[in-house]
Amino acid sequence: MEYSTFQLSPWHYMLASASLFSHQFTPENYVHWTQTPESHVFSADLPGVSKKEIKVEVEDSIYLIIRTEAIDESTKPAKSFMRKFRLPRMVDIDGISAGYQDGVLTVTVPRSLRRGFYIDPGDIPERLEVVARAA
Repeated sequence: MEYSTFQLSPWHYMLASASLFSHQFTPENYVHWTQTPESHVFSADLPGVSKKEIKVEVEDSIYLIIRTEAIDESTKPAKSFMRKFRLPRMVDIDGISAGYQDGVLTVTVPRSLRRGFYIDPGDIPERLEVVARAA
């Protein structure tokens, strides 16, 4: 009878044990992203931050930037936060909206309704004549 010589290290058991972590671990600047058929939704927990300190902007029509900044030079924001996301193609940049309630920032990026070209079959003639000159 042969035995496998492969053995797991003690670290494997310690790191895989759920009892070591009594709560769900999320990074400090974590932003949750979900998508629906109508939009992409970004949400971030920003407890203790005032609405005036939050800045949401679009850069070069490609990037969504969420950050906190001081209201004036004499103060600093309650939490330092900055995340930059590349926006998916086919989004309506003018329709982006944000809301802040109970310490949670929610940014909604609607999808663009344009999905390429649509040619109505009724617009196509039954006979198409193409005239080209020989080179």
